[in-house]
Amino acid sequence: MKFSKFTLLFLLASSWILAQNQKFTMAEAVNGLRSNLAVKNITQFSWSEDGKSHLQSVRNGYIITDLKTGKPDTLISLYQINGKLSQDQKLRALPPMKFISGNKGYYQQKNNLFWWEKSGKIWNLKKTIELPEDAANIQLLGDQETWVYTVNNNLYLNRNGKSVAITSDQDENIVNGQAVHRQEFGISEGIFISPDYQKIAFYRMDQTMVADYPVTDWSVTPAKNVNIKYPMSGSKSHEVTLGVYDIKTASTKFLNIEGDPEQYLTAVTWNPDNKSIFVGVLNRAQNHLQMNQYDAVSGNLMRTVFEEKNDKYVEPQHPLIFFPNSSVDFIWQSQRTGFNHLFHYHLEKGLVSQLTKGEWLVTDFLGFNEKKRDIYFTATKETPLEKHLYRVNWNNYKIQRLDQAEGVHTGVLSKDGNWLYDSYSNANSPRVVNLINTQTLKSTNILTSENTLKNYQRPEVKNITLSADDGTPLYGKLILPTDFDPNRKYPVIVYLYNGPHLQLITNAFPASGNLWYEYMAQNGYIVFTMDGRGSSNRGMKFEQAVFRDMGTVEMQDQLKGVEYLKSLPYVDSLRMGVHGWSYGGFMATSLMLRHPDVFKAGVAGGPVIDWSMYEIMYTERYMDTPEENSEGYSRSNLLDKVQNLKGKLLLIHGAQDDVVVWQHSIKFLKAAVDSGVQVDYAVYPGHAHNVLGKDRVHLMQKVTDYFNEHLK
Repeated sequence: MKFSKFTLLFLLASSWILAQNQKFTMAEAVNGLRSNLAVKNITQFSWSEDGKSHLQSVRNGYIITDLKTGKPDTLISLYQINGKLSQDQKLRALPPMKFISGNKGYYQQKNNLFWWEKSGKIWNLKKTIELPEDAANIQLLGDQETWVYTVNNNLYLNRNGKSVAITSDQDENIVNGQAVHRQEFGISEGIFISPDYQKIAFYRMDQTMVADYPVTDWSVTPAKNVNIKYPMSGSKSHEVTLGVYDIKTASTKFLNIEGDPEQYLTAVTWNPDNKSIFVGVLNRAQNHLQMNQYDAVSGNLMRTVFEEKNDKYVEPQHPLIFFPNSSVDFIWQSQRTGFNHLFHYHLEKGLVSQLTKGEWLVTDFLGFNEKKRDIYFTATKETPLEKHLYRVNWNNYKIQRLDQAEGVHTGVLSKDGNWLYDSYSNANSPRVVNLINTQTLKSTNILTSENTLKNYQRPEVKNITLSADDGTPLYGKLILPTDFDPNRKYPVIVYLYNGPHLQLITNAFPASGNLWYEYMAQNGYIVFTMDGRGSSNRGMKFEQAVFRDMGTVEMQDQLKGVEYLKSLPYVDSLRMGVHGWSYGGFMATSLMLRHPDVFKAGVAGGPVIDWSMYEIMYTERYMDTPEENSEGYSRSNLLDKVQNLKGKLLLIHGAQDDVVVWQHSIKFLKAAVDSGVQVDYAVYPGHAHNVLGKDRVHLMQKVTDYFNEHLK
């Protein structure tokens, strides 16, 4: 049978139209960008030590690419590795591998560390190091012979197969070598190795004075209780010290850090000369920081290098960064001018200069080019909605932007500073990766990812800018239904977070910001989302607007969004819903109770209900203690406002949530029962605060069904 050209073109066009009309499943809407709709990426990218090539993992191996020729070559493969392993050691897939150089590397499989070295073109298994089954926080020292790790609450060292206990605390509530202060203040680890690999500094956290908090495992019968240490706002906090273990003498000296035992120790940094350690000592009130230098041998205070004070709070987030080949000049990142910037300090002279300035903030430090005297970083200099790559010369302070395309950029700088890996996305580009020669600024593309969503029915996304009551611009997005008809009226869902350390609205892929928004748009909803005051990447004034009164200014800003929505002729103001998780759960519940006539339905995931039951470090930064700020805590407390509820409210909480503990929702439900108010409730098992995977799919289906029931 023959087809005419017209018929063939018609069939091709029809198939294209059908492809464009594909709708997301709930699984794709929730997890698609991490599974079948994942955008192609370069995995485990790193620069070689000599800066002449770059490495990346590929299916069942790693490749190395010469920068001069652009030619890739196999560095190591699963086939090569399995050829050297015994039958019971063989791998189905290659674990993430850490390369010390182009001919040395290791990977971890369970509690075993497999060390590989290349001789000629052949990789050989040099040794296998067996650590305890429950070893964690594993680090390799630069001598490539010594491993440091924790088992339960103690710290250990393994050298040449022999393990030594650095600490031996019998009380499980005294924890060594792990992150402290509930990972606030930029703290992500508890082990700090000296540059010469001869000493190991480590956190020691004494939690014995912190009240026990029960977390019940409901998955077993009978249910099992596990007590954790959870320091709630206004209560007794843990006490942290910093030890220094000398490998040669096998002895430990604790730094003589004076002050309140409940103060915070952060920004731990070794001096490149190996003789001293810098510690940021922050008072519990979080409004006074001292950057102190301590002798690594005696533990005694050498000097206070500088201090920072603020009438609200100081929030250190980064360690010191020493200039190349210097033990006296360093960079400190500070928000003291209202925006996070780079400051050059000298140990003897003090502040030398402010390297970056302006009403924008540095988001990441990338490294140095010592020969050119350049410092590389990412920043929001163009707009708060984007991040770009820059360098500043530390002699003349000239700042230069290095990328060309709009969007959110991340960078990895080679050790010599001559090459910059630039990965970015924007509303129209899923991912683009370029290599930038920092000498010539010539950019070479190594990846332009296809749009994995191209066959799906996509909504129109409008970028919105509103004004807060003080004139501050607020950025948001309006996602219209995919079958949008301006003559119809549609239900609306406001999705929000609006808390510190998170930004929802950026110029990144996908333009909507979230495929669940698009799923709802495919099913006849308008979705609106906006970052109000209190959220991230807008500077201290913007963030500190919520100080001592969380849940008030943020709601004023979100209500500006509601006013805007009500002004649109195609919005049905009688069918509006609100949804958020964590801080967004607190916001959704607050709006339902403190402004009960606005939303017909709300869904709050893992909500804070009473800030006096949340952790000290976070809460007291923004709210002070309940004793110092009783009015602020009272205004934000939702337990005495349950009776205001008019719309339909669904609470979702994890039964073993150890971030926002389940008691928040339990007390809220009791208050609802006592008030004769109906509140719907869903609970899921597990510790995760923001649940992921299949459980997230089930919960988001529950959220969707709830809105369909009450807004459609």
